[in-house]
Amino acid sequence: MARAGLGRGWTCLFANDIDPKKGATYAANWGKRNLKIADVAALTTKDLPATADLAWASFPCQDLSLAGSGAGLRGDRSGTFWPFWRLIEDLVGEDRAPSVVVLENVCGALTSHGGKDFAAICSAIAGAKYRFGALVVDAVRFLPQSRRRLFIVCVREGLTVPKKVFTTEADELWHPSHLVSAYEKLPTRAKAAWLWFSLPKTSSHGVTFTDLIEKKPSGVSWHTSKQTRHLLSLMSPLNRKKIALAKKRGVRVVGVYKRMRKEKGRRVQRAEVRFDDISGCLRTPVGGSSRQSIIVAKGKSVRSRLLSPREAARLMGLPDSYKLPKNYNEAYHLAGDGVVVPVVRFLAANILEPLVAAAKTREQKAA
Repeated sequence: MARAGLGRGWTCLFANDIDPKKGATYAANWGKRNLKIADVAALTTKDLPATADLAWASFPCQDLSLAGSGAGLRGDRSGTFWPFWRLIEDLVGEDRAPSVVVLENVCGALTSHGGKDFAAICSAIAGAKYRFGALVVDAVRFLPQSRRRLFIVCVREGLTVPKKVFTTEADELWHPSHLVSAYEKLPTRAKAAWLWFSLPKTSSHGVTFTDLIEKKPSGVSWHTSKQTRHLLSLMSPLNRKKIALAKKRGVRVVGVYKRMRKEKGRRVQRAEVRFDDISGCLRTPVGGSSRQSIIVAKGKSVRSRLLSPREAARLMGLPDSYKLPKNYNEAYHLAGDGVVVPVVRFLAANILEPLVAAAKTREQKAA
């Protein structure tokens, strides 16, 4: 999805994932060339061709997310940041490090272990002689999914950073208070390498959750009456009142997701609904997270079903031409584990491409 967001102006020199199923989907859409399915820890710089302008890493978030184990960067999954960064450090030593590096993860990376994990990442970046900054971007600015993600943008020391891509202070639109708090806890060296990257304000996209729902869903079936009643039974009285109101108003498509809530000292599974025509954050169906459902309410009728694979892909900004796995769980996992395509394009147009262009100008002058 990062490749889809970067667009045709970019050429991919190397792609890597440990999951063969994700690799198969990548190959179906982009081809097998330069794709290596392997643990990033098993890679060396010999696997990386030439010198890239950009390296993008969306390392696993499970150990950093609120729903995860809390293992942080010591966890088996989120800890894959370290072998990736060792590759960057090795490329620095070979004088062919990328001009720009982007790290993408959940916002929990800012507060994991009291901010120590974020500080460790930032110290590693500064130690490899990169200047860097972080932004929090919510996908809801581009499509109807509430999905806040952290993006750390790194640029090689010595490269000119165009004035239009940074500012002198935090902008609350892209640098919320928890990011600023994480910055304030950084060691002196990391702070000295920090940049407050700037992004323009976005206009309303005008697309609703209902707009992305398939009229004839593929890959899913409508629930039986019994299954729908069970879903409704998991709702609190407040949420059931919302459904009753929707029935009175006519046809409504409502996003439903399950959460574990503490009630009277015990954990209880609850189904919760959204009526703002925005999807909740898509998640991978592991670690207690649930697949999203939708409810269509009209008069006395209430129908429900799982979100279809194509609907999940649309919520990530993927075109309908994008080839998805035939297996439902694999397709949903692919979407829930991805990065939103228009968010990547927004970052590329306003920060990454200006940085790369400045780096190339410097190279031409040096030559």
